[in-house]
Amino acid sequence: MRKLALPLMLAVALNSQVLFAQESHPASKQPSSFAGTDSPEALREHVPVLPAVRTKYWNIDPAVGYGIKDFGNGVYALSDNGWQSAFLVTDAGVIVFDAPASYGRHIPEAVAKVTNKPIKMLVYSHIHKDHIGGSVAFKNTPGVQIIALDTVSDFLKEMNDPNRLIPTETFKTSKTIKLGGKTVELTRRNYHSNEGDLFIYVPEAKFLMAVDSVTSGYVPFQDFDLSTNFHEYLKMFDEILSYKFDNFIGGHLTDSGTRKDVDITKEYTNDVYQTVKRIHNGLNERAFDAEIAKAIGPDNEFLIFKALLDKVTRDSVAELEPRWINRLAGVDVWLPSHVRAALIYVRWDDKE
Repeated sequence: MRKLALPLMLAVALNSQVLFAQESHPASKQPSSFAGTDSPEALREHVPVLPAVRTKYWNIDPAVGYGIKDFGNGVYALSDNGWQSAFLVTDAGVIVFDAPASYGRHIPEAVAKVTNKPIKMLVYSHIHKDHIGGSVAFKNTPGVQIIALDTVSDFLKEMNDPNRLIPTETFKTSKTIKLGGKTVELTRRNYHSNEGDLFIYVPEAKFLMAVDSVTSGYVPFQDFDLSTNFHEYLKMFDEILSYKFDNFIGGHLTDSGTRKDVDITKEYTNDVYQTVKRIHNGLNERAFDAEIAKAIGPDNEFLIFKALLDKVTRDSVAELEPRWINRLAGVDVWLPSHVRAALIYVRWDDKE
């Protein structure tokens, strides 16, 4: 029973807590009765964004809702301090990387501000509509090629979403684009979305774009960036670091990244994984279950198992939060979801 994958049970178990066998533990803050709600009181209990992160916010032009940075060698990045994308100017035209739903409609005008070269290509990093839901802005761009993984294209054909244009050119694992004296290397990875993700690399500029991977200054988004494959996610950091890059775009929030940002997110992720594994594997499950059964009886297997998973989650968060709360922004927001994602891997997929 214990090793069966029970998605429904786990979804319930990992999103709430039972009161059995709770221990007091030190924490940087004590949630009030409003915790877990969207009330003003509960929201104010969260830690403000770290000052070191705030100083690196992009300068957003309020007239258009985005900012732009020149990374040199033809590479420009865009952001609205929520999403990020980029484009490459070559002698023969422009290659755009992603078109976020939030400001994608402005990308053609952003390109026109820095060059009179036509937009030749649009590359999709993956399927998620927050990153490519603005591609409809290119619907009437003459001759534009839309390039994506074959599995991404198959998904988009099935969805038939008018805001995510269907790719015109696909590939399986890797593709090298040569245009106007510049090179773009596209490589399939599998750390995030079921349909695959792309590393987008411009070697002449030492520029790398790996969307939904590292969010500079912050912990990853919920569930380790909604990763569908935590095993591959753990490998992702070394895959990123194998590239020679000076500038890095992770697709989200308020700063571009460096190798240091990748290193610290790798450290955080491995700390979460190893802490959860140690706490889970060190728990005397039989004794814990017996104690819970004294309170509720032995026949409610789901509730007993829920109590076990909640204890591992609670104890892991209590240990990890003090180590990271002042190093990365958003620890108190997303750490519980990271612990749950790691716990799923430790419990069902990892080796002992």
